[in-house]
Amino acid sequence: MSEVAQNVEREFWQPPVSPSPVAMETVVQPAMVEACDNCETEFIPGSRFCHACGAERAERSTKNDLATWMRTAFAWVRHLEFHNVERWIANTKEWLGLPTAALVSFAIGLFCVAGAMFVGLIFTVQTTLDWQAVQVWRIEWLLGASASFLAGILLKKSAN
Repeated sequence: MSEVAQNVEREFWQPPVSPSPVAMETVVQPAMVEACDNCETEFIPGSRFCHACGAERAERSTKNDLATWMRTAFAWVRHLEFHNVERWIANTKEWLGLPTAALVSFAIGLFCVAGAMFVGLIFTVQTTLDWQAVQVWRIEWLLGASASFLAGILLKKSAN
């Protein structure tokens, strides 16, 4: 308690205050040396571009994490062979005998049926209220599937 009452000359009505603790500055250790993503050459400190290949230095932030993810996704999409996907869709349309609108409606209906099945797998039921909520979600998915299948039937061309 003696460290609190260091300044005795204060007026009697002010409470004694202990001196505020000294804030220590955190010393930031230098991070690992950054290297270029393209050629793995070490960057010159403070430079925006790689001196070997000219690639721009990547910023370490959330925005660039998203950009990196998008770049990876687009690289994967570039490798898809869309003519094969188109051929597969055309073969499916011919096999089922459905026009494009009815095929899309059928696919949406299948997606809704899968959603109704996965609702029970994703959500755990612990009380009666939880069970009722899961059943309502399943009903909503199945109503969506029914509407989509009905739309597919109505969009199907007649055999005449």
